[in-house]
Amino acid sequence: MDEKGQVSVEYLMLIFVAILILGTITLPLVGKAIDASNDVSRASDAKIAVETIANAADVVYANGPGAKRTVSFYIPQDGTLGCDNNMIYFTIKFSNNTMRNITAITQYNITSNSVQLTKGWHNATITWPINTRSIVIAIV
Repeated sequence: MDEKGQVSVEYLMLIFVAILILGTITLPLVGKAIDASNDVSRASDAKIAVETIANAADVVYANGPGAKRTVSFYIPQDGTLGCDNNMIYFTIKFSNNTMRNITAITQYNITSNSVQLTKGWHNATITWPINTRSIVIAIV
């Protein structure tokens, strides 16, 4: 009778050690996978935001001087939204502390100051004032 009990304890210890080894190997991998997935999600949300603004600027450009359009967009984390000639960008910080600009190209030159935005929903008003040569983006 005692031999069967010892075999059961040995099997339980073996299973415990196997689970312990698997846990110490897989948990860090799961954490890295979650971080990578969150990075992709934030980059995708940022890409949608800058493309929404760029598409609205293209519509204003197509409508000509005097046109105006207001759009809502979601910013996935605190960061900087800016314009450079015909490019709109949002600077995003990844989980490994690297920074990257997420960009969208427009058909016409845009002027706007770089704006620090917080995570959440924002509105942008895109206008092409009469007698000017550039489209203006104002974040409200």
